[in-house]
Amino acid sequence: MAVAKAACLNHISRESSDIRRLANFYKEIFGFEEIESPDFGEFKVIWLNLPGSFPMHLIERNPLTKLPEGPYSSTAAVADPSNLPRGHHICFTVSNFDSFVQSLKDKGIQTFQRSLPNGKVRQIFFFDPDGDFYPSF
Repeated sequence: MAVAKAACLNHISRESSDIRRLANFYKEIFGFEEIESPDFGEFKVIWLNLPGSFPMHLIERNPLTKLPEGPYSSTAAVADPSNLPRGHHICFTVSNFDSFVQSLKDKGIQTFQRSLPNGKVRQIFFFDPDGDFYPSF
């Protein structure tokens, strides 16, 4: 079996019932920029780009889907902070950790902090408007 050569991240896709709300969140919190999006006709999309990093595609959720808005963890469908280190998430690295954490708090976003046992890695977890969570280092 061949292994893909020179593989790299192309984009991350998120599904949401309110892609405009989610786009505004990512633009405000991380500095994503809205880029030209194709017209898929049957559903709406918003494409975002994080300069120097990666694009994110926000896709309108099928209204007939009966799934909860976000998979909060691998074991629970509720926003339980004890599940934060595991399960579905997107991780961002930021160079201004302390001021970034303060800006989240200033925006009223509940955060959950922890450090790895070696003390070298600090993490801040928080939920986006759809209930998915993000560790930032």
